[in-house]
Amino acid sequence: MFDWWEYLSSIVVFDLFGLKKGTHLGEAFHFFLYDTIKIYILLITIIFAVSFLRTYFNTEKVRVYLQGKSEFSGNVLAALFGIITPFCSCSAIPLFLGFMQARIPMGITFSFLISAPLNNEIAIAMLFGLFGWKVTTIYIGFGLMVAIFGGFLIGKIKGLEKYVLIPVKPIEGELEDVKISLHVSQRVSDAWVYTIDIFKKIYLYVLIGVGIGAFIHGYIPADFIGAYAGGDAWYAVPVAVLMGIPMYSSAAGVMPLVEVLTSKGMLLGSALSFMMAVTALSLPEAMILKRILHVKLIAIFFGIVGFGILLVGYVFNAIL
Repeated sequence: MFDWWEYLSSIVVFDLFGLKKGTHLGEAFHFFLYDTIKIYILLITIIFAVSFLRTYFNTEKVRVYLQGKSEFSGNVLAALFGIITPFCSCSAIPLFLGFMQARIPMGITFSFLISAPLNNEIAIAMLFGLFGWKVTTIYIGFGLMVAIFGGFLIGKIKGLEKYVLIPVKPIEGELEDVKISLHVSQRVSDAWVYTIDIFKKIYLYVLIGVGIGAFIHGYIPADFIGAYAGGDAWYAVPVAVLMGIPMYSSAAGVMPLVEVLTSKGMLLGSALSFMMAVTALSLPEAMILKRILHVKLIAIFFGIVGFGILLVGYVFNAIL
């Protein structure tokens, strides 16, 4: 798909700048240039497409629609809704509170909170660009599975409502008559403005992530990664998850590391578990949630999602 840019970036790095192939600096710089431009193109294209489609959805109508759904179907719909919302784990919390205000069952609200950071368009765009449509499809399927069943399990635990620390003023469903009536040109304009706004917020994370990845790619021997994080040892996945929890980054920042780690010998499931832990189980998210949820509820949430991520990692390692 990006063979043309692979060719042009090789000319820039090895001919124009005169760096030598096979050297640490040459390979690192080539990786940085190639991946940065490729990821930027993918991000702008897919964020715009999803943003345009999102103009046909109304958050308030979705919220009211979910109010009348049975628990499991609500979990499924909330997880799917997470795909088209451009939120990291922290910025998804306000809408999570809105779901609670709408008296949507707690398990359904957690399905959204899990799905939004795992399955947002940025993660999908970068996965597609780095690993192809097959890996991306499998990842989306497992991400939805974690969100659906994680929220469903939380919903089945009785008495969790008492662990919500702030008063949630209920709102009714009078917003169901809200309509969206925009001309196509206005939708395109709004989608483009939104795309540029999102890109401005994440482009630096991409540069940092690719920069770290380029250093690892050029200077860290594959044997080193393979010895400490590679292979199919049973502890590789949980170690990857534990490494990811203290970190905080969007998919744009962590995905280049996933690409490099896999190229250096880490199994894809272990690398994706690391990414999922960074995006869905971050310490900043826990600190924000602590203001509105009791530690016991946060622990249940992290425990269920963490178990799901471990399962995804093992399954990916087994099938790929």
